[in-house]
Amino acid sequence: MNPPGILQSSPAVPVDERIKRISPLAKLMRRPELGAVAGLILVTGFFLAVADPVMFNLAGLVNFLTPAAQLGIMALGASLLMIGGEFDLSIGSMVAFAGLIFGASITVLHLPLLAAVPLTLAVAGIIGVVNAAIVIRTGLPSFIVTLAALFILRGLSLVGLKWATGGSTQLRGIAEAVQGQAFLGLFSGKVFEGLFATLTEHRWLPRFDNGEPMITGLPVEIVWFVGLTALATWVLLRTPLGNWIFATGGDPAAAKNSGVPVRHIRIGLFVVAAMCAALVAIITVLDSGSTDARRGFQKEFEAIIAAVIGGCLLTGGYGSAVGAFLGSIIFGMVMIGLTYTRIDQDWYLVFLGGMLLVAVLFNNSIRKRVTGER
Repeated sequence: MNPPGILQSSPAVPVDERIKRISPLAKLMRRPELGAVAGLILVTGFFLAVADPVMFNLAGLVNFLTPAAQLGIMALGASLLMIGGEFDLSIGSMVAFAGLIFGASITVLHLPLLAAVPLTLAVAGIIGVVNAAIVIRTGLPSFIVTLAALFILRGLSLVGLKWATGGSTQLRGIAEAVQGQAFLGLFSGKVFEGLFATLTEHRWLPRFDNGEPMITGLPVEIVWFVGLTALATWVLLRTPLGNWIFATGGDPAAAKNSGVPVRHIRIGLFVVAAMCAALVAIITVLDSGSTDARRGFQKEFEAIIAAVIGGCLLTGGYGSAVGAFLGSIIFGMVMIGLTYTRIDQDWYLVFLGGMLLVAVLFNNSIRKRVTGER
């Protein structure tokens, strides 16, 4: 019995992490997009201070959002794969190889656009399955497997283009072959032109000094970029598949023991990354009317860096499609923004390395906060 007047203290009961209250600031600090938001604010402030003001008018915004969208579509595929704990270094070469498949199917095989697009996406998907199968069956790191695929696809692009053209590494005549075909507007040109014309006519959108519309429509890649970002975000945050992707990247063994189809998730993510690269190939080939062996050169690194800037951890299990979206916009802003300044454009490469290092350090500190590591 306890002495009179002395109450027995009850043992401390640990608080379940699932019901533990978290402050709004703590929730904000755990968001993967935090670093990308901060980076976007800093980069925007820098160019507001040093660049020509026309960079931020409507035409200037579309000018840097277009390359950002092309890179961003690839970055979305790369970010999903990284959240799932894998890498694909071959997506840049996939742009060139898919461009070859798409261009040859139209100019050599004379297939209509309605058949050439699915064929190109299917070939890319098959290569994604092959990469995934090698990784899963051999246990080799995806970094090594897809690094080999990078060189294989680039070499096949060179050989294939020379075969298709009789010796050249550039395939032309694509724009003329698809002119007037159905569904061309889904992958080339601008959309909402009627809407923009109406808005400009009513002076709700600005004009140039000569009276011409500042923008006649929205490049189709921007629409794809926004739509795919919304879809990827919904999948990650609102569906069981999203939970499976995070679980696969976080702890594959535990996920498998919990009934998550880890093998199928990995294969699917490799396919998605490859098909995102193929979609970029289709869009850029139709925009330029030709394809070449250098297409997509080093874009795999830019896409992965954009994903890392957006909050994806190199260890997997953590990241965000919105973060990759913002990271890609940062890239596009710097890439095009330097042309609005007197700064040497070669500083863009310095920016790539610097942003990668800063993003990794920042994400590492966030990971320690989330996991409680020291």
